[in-house]
Amino acid sequence: MHICFLTNEYPKEGFPHGGLGTFVKTIAEELVSKNIQVSVVGLNYNPIDETEQLNGVTVIRIKRSKVKGLAWFFNSKNIGKTIDAIHRKAPMNIIEGPELSLAFLPKIKDIKYIIRLHGGHHFFAEAENRGINWWKGFQEKRSFKKADAFIAVSNYVKSHTANYLSYHNKPIEVIFNPINNQLFQCQEVAIEVDNITFAGTICEKKGVRQLIQAFPLVKEKFPSAVLNLYGRDWLFPDGSSYIKMLQEIELPKIGDISKDIIFHGAVSYNEIPSAYAKAAVCVFPSHMETLGLVAPEAMVMEKPVIFTKLGPGPEVIADGETGWLCNPHKPKEIASTIIQVLSNPQKANEIAKKGRLSVLQQFEIKTIVSKNIEFYNKIKS
Repeated sequence: MHICFLTNEYPKEGFPHGGLGTFVKTIAEELVSKNIQVSVVGLNYNPIDETEQLNGVTVIRIKRSKVKGLAWFFNSKNIGKTIDAIHRKAPMNIIEGPELSLAFLPKIKDIKYIIRLHGGHHFFAEAENRGINWWKGFQEKRSFKKADAFIAVSNYVKSHTANYLSYHNKPIEVIFNPINNQLFQCQEVAIEVDNITFAGTICEKKGVRQLIQAFPLVKEKFPSAVLNLYGRDWLFPDGSSYIKMLQEIELPKIGDISKDIIFHGAVSYNEIPSAYAKAAVCVFPSHMETLGLVAPEAMVMEKPVIFTKLGPGPEVIADGETGWLCNPHKPKEIASTIIQVLSNPQKANEIAKKGRLSVLQQFEIKTIVSKNIEFYNKIKS
């Protein structure tokens, strides 16, 4: 079997990438270990064409078009030509991409096209209470019509995407994203008392502002508490920094204790486990997720984890049994949940152990990849 993933985010040293790139890298390398050929095609971070073999995965990065107003057309055309050339040499069975990826891609006979629902434009427009951009909405609808099948990364993203887009009676299956439990493992390191750790893009929808607003309430109970924030900055449409906004507007409101809120900036994916290992509690109060891998990644390291009770949160954590869920819009609730965890380290440790077992059952990479292969075989036959 030969599978091609469409993404511009495949991890490249020195460049930031999101959860989609991490997912593709994790699943691609495991598929290769199963003797499945994997290609990845997308636009390059650099203004050149580039092909690499990375741990058995063929990664082809295409130079981006700079034609104003028509870059989308030329980029799609070049991706299509690249796929056609690969297919002629090594026939593909499956092409998989996120929601918008098939909009302008020419379909090749005998290849099955799958959209994996990572959270597209319609999904996040609903979640964030904003309007649909007509151009992105058009592309997504066009892309969905071309798909032969769909994979949803959670029941939540499946049902809420269906509020706006039709699956056209094509096969659809819910398969969680796998976690890299070779990278995320329990570590024998000293836990820093009252270390509260967040990892993810520093932006509004990840709940960072509310976490900062919750911090003074935690400090009242635990004066030595430190809030560690790991992640890249997010920019507003005008190019201004979200972190700078927090530093200028939110941090002055809490006075001297703001010195105990540390922005570590973007760190490599391989460094995140070390950050989790030192934490007394990991907190991810997202306003919205399609699934959210940060929570299960920390859980598999046997860390006490607080996640959002919105969206797919309850699919990942049984509240009070394998972790904790909170309302990410309520700083007082975030704070009280953190205080609950820090006040009962023995109970937190017991729940963290159950959380690890739960994640190994739901997100273990070999099980997840086997489910994907089974679905691919069903679709291509």
